[in-house]
Amino acid sequence: METPSPSANNLNPSTSLSEDNKPFVLNYKRTFLIGFAFFGILLLWQVYDSWCPNFLTELFKEALGASEERDVQYLVGIMMAMDNVAALIMMPIFGNLSDKTHTKLGKRMPYILVGTFVCAVAFPFIPVLFHYHNLIGTLAIMAVVVFFAMMYRNPAVALMPDITPKPLRSKANGIINIMGYLGGAFAAVVGIFFQVTKYLGDSGDEYWVNRTANIWTIEIPFLVASGLMVISAVVLIFTIKENKLEEEMKPEMERGERLAAIEDKIDDDKPMTKANKTMLFLILGAEFFWFMADNGIGTFMSNYAVYHLYANSGANLINTIVGGVGSVIGFVVGGWLAGKIGRKKTVLGGLALAGLAYLIWLIVSYAFPAVKPATGKNPFPFYLYIVWGIKGFGMSLVHINSFPMVVELCSAKKVGKFTGYYYASSMAAQTITPCLLGLLMLIPNFGFDLLPAYALICIGISLAIFCFIKNIKKDIPEAKKALK
Repeated sequence: METPSPSANNLNPSTSLSEDNKPFVLNYKRTFLIGFAFFGILLLWQVYDSWCPNFLTELFKEALGASEERDVQYLVGIMMAMDNVAALIMMPIFGNLSDKTHTKLGKRMPYILVGTFVCAVAFPFIPVLFHYHNLIGTLAIMAVVVFFAMMYRNPAVALMPDITPKPLRSKANGIINIMGYLGGAFAAVVGIFFQVTKYLGDSGDEYWVNRTANIWTIEIPFLVASGLMVISAVVLIFTIKENKLEEEMKPEMERGERLAAIEDKIDDDKPMTKANKTMLFLILGAEFFWFMADNGIGTFMSNYAVYHLYANSGANLINTIVGGVGSVIGFVVGGWLAGKIGRKKTVLGGLALAGLAYLIWLIVSYAFPAVKPATGKNPFPFYLYIVWGIKGFGMSLVHINSFPMVVELCSAKKVGKFTGYYYASSMAAQTITPCLLGLLMLIPNFGFDLLPAYALICIGISLAIFCFIKNIKKDIPEAKKALK
């Protein structure tokens, strides 16, 4: 493999070619510790996305006197999209602010700590207010959680590229995402034992209406999430000395800039080149549509299981774990694969696999439609476990390589800002897609059964956009896999 000339991204003309030939070494222990920030993030959102749509469905049905769950899904979609509206506005702001912040704790850590602790205190009040049929109170606490979660999400994600050289970021992002999915999987396991369907009862919502249900069935998952979020923040503050690490990593970060996987030079004193700007817009555009697919089905999947498949909510959480296992496998191999064939080809392969999973789901669900049982619940369809495993693997290849491609286009001084761009695109999609799907369900003959068709169309558009990305070096140095 040829080593690219250091002149492509030359921050220090005196650096020799032999120095650039030295293998990069990823500090796995430190990367795992940084991953505790993402552990807390996905733990929070897994609980939020798994329980809140059911809470809102029941509250809106009661408030509007609706007899069918589908009649209120547009409102559920709008409310579940509000966190994404907040993120669309706030994450770029907090990313840019954290770039310019200088404290004894570092530039990212203050936002991580404040956001985590406020979320941990507020989060358990969501099921309490739901239990007492307080729609306004439930929405208000959800808003508080969303605001402070968005305060710390961008800085938490930006912490990894702050102290990881560019050639190592796909591998590092794989580790970060494994930690995040462990958080999400833990929440799913808790949900298997504390199910919304057990709380509501098998005979519709009469237990909830009569207030005879045990509140701890829905309260414990939120309390567990809050406790683990606090623990993750404590681990971060005692193990990651941000300022010290940035100083120690400065030479390696500069070498990583010279060996970035893009053709055009990064210069903070000049505007982005046309090629770099085009590449950024194409990545963000493709990202928008893959999140339209992924978040669209993610928002309504718990309702799909309960109200369309007539299955227990716990079965859907097992499905989430299966998808998480597929994702973890992808996170393990995705960085290595990108080092062999490049990030672009790895992302394209991941999108193709996700599209295949949605196609299987669409075909099989129409061949074997769900039928409402006379009593009890239906078993969860086994084929969906296969679909979620394939989808999880494919999308993990996409996620661990797309974010490094975005921050590849900036220097270390603007990581928070470009992280904000990445999340602005994803949150714009996650704002639109629940509302759009909820509105589509008001159309006659458009119900939960068309979720896979919707996802397949979105992922197809994303795949087409990503094919046009250029400005990538054909030969890049492969980071050596080693432990310090």
